[in-house]
Amino acid sequence: MSLDASTATATLAGGCFWCLEAVYLQMRGVISVTSGYMGGLELEPTYEEVCTGGTGHAEVVQLVYDTNISSYRDILEVFFAIHDPTTLNRQGNDVGTQYRSAIFYHTPEQEAEARAFLTELTADQVFEDPIVTEVTPAVKFWPAEDYHSNYFATHPWQPYCTFVVSPKVAKFRRKFSALLKPA
Repeated sequence: MSLDASTATATLAGGCFWCLEAVYLQMRGVISVTSGYMGGLELEPTYEEVCTGGTGHAEVVQLVYDTNISSYRDILEVFFAIHDPTTLNRQGNDVGTQYRSAIFYHTPEQEAEARAFLTELTADQVFEDPIVTEVTPAVKFWPAEDYHSNYFATHPWQPYCTFVVSPKVAKFRRKFSALLKPA
């Protein structure tokens, strides 16, 4: 895929990457979503290694999106609506540093916008508890194994998808109907 001036990359960690991927695949302006790992020490980490919490990686999604259709702020608004940024190293029953809330910025502008948005959320008291989302530079991105790609669509009846992913997708569709890709 050829990227041009109207495309940008965003990398986010907010618990299991299956949840984030399922939501962002439905968002207008998002060209691609790749699940993977970032922020750890291990070279070429595997899902099994990351799941131990010992590699230091977070499960992330890396998005390529069209900035003429969706803004970085749109990406962030969805991100903070579909995960809990107030729980350290945890999303529901998923516990460990691999499930932390993090924004891995690719440009100084993304860093500034992410920090300003966090300040705004805090000032507006959007969340009852303090936000623990890390804002850190993007480092080497390791794509996840192929079987994670489009996981929710290919495994909708898997219990995790039914009870964890599906409600997040439904929340996105309800709250952000204006950001849905055309049917």
